[in-house]
Amino acid sequence: MSAVPLNLTIEQGTDFEIELTVRNTDSSPLNLLSYTGASLVKKHYEATTSYPFTFIFLDRINGRIALTMTANQTNSLNEGRYVYDVVLTSPNNLKTRVVQGTVLVSPGVS
Repeated sequence: MSAVPLNLTIEQGTDFEIELTVRNTDSSPLNLLSYTGASLVKKHYEATTSYPFTFIFLDRINGRIALTMTANQTNSLNEGRYVYDVVLTSPNNLKTRVVQGTVLVSPGVS
């Protein structure tokens, strides 16, 4: 399974949430029972500073997950472009990148 490209926009200083469905190569939902997941945002791939999304399993059997950040977390991001990915770890400890892309952080006024 190769990573699905998905670019995001985060408005600085606001709550952020996106819901995703992880699918098998035949487009059926991936059963995520016993999986773990992680997702980080970085300024560039080699950056040592990262900003984690809160990773939530909404419906494991139907492959539904959510990535969230609070307003305080998005406020700590400087405006500009970042990169991110979503990595799942299977019950037998195989890691798979399922989503990747860029994040555009737009500055707030209020």
